[in-house]
Amino acid sequence: MPGPDVVEPSAELTYTISELASEFAITARAIRFYEDKNLLQPRRNGLARVYGRRDRGRLKLILRGKRLGFTLSDISEMLDLYDPHGEGRNQLRLAQAKINKRLAVLKQQRRDIDEVIGELQENCGLVTAQLDQNNGA
Repeated sequence: MPGPDVVEPSAELTYTISELASEFAITARAIRFYEDKNLLQPRRNGLARVYGRRDRGRLKLILRGKRLGFTLSDISEMLDLYDPHGEGRNQLRLAQAKINKRLAVLKQQRRDIDEVIGELQENCGLVTAQLDQNNGA
């Protein structure tokens, strides 16, 4: 018989909604929202939600995807291709395509922002020169 510190292989580590909310610094409402979008599928123990390692891992990926600017649709599409018994090549190809697309969008936004910053700096210089000219008159 295993000692008290040995975890039985069949005993899956589980989490409550409040444990996950606390760990990831989000609200329980956010977790329920991801459930409503079918991104998480906890088991039920009566009325209580019971989250497993899979749900925890998916939540971590959802939050990472959101932080990187992916839509929930993009995230769902990438998560749905996960194959725990395969190499995940389809998932990786899709993720690579979406990452490249997101990078292209962000690079274009950076160019646009740099252009606007340049215009604002130029206008600020013109306004400053006009103010200086008006003060000297």
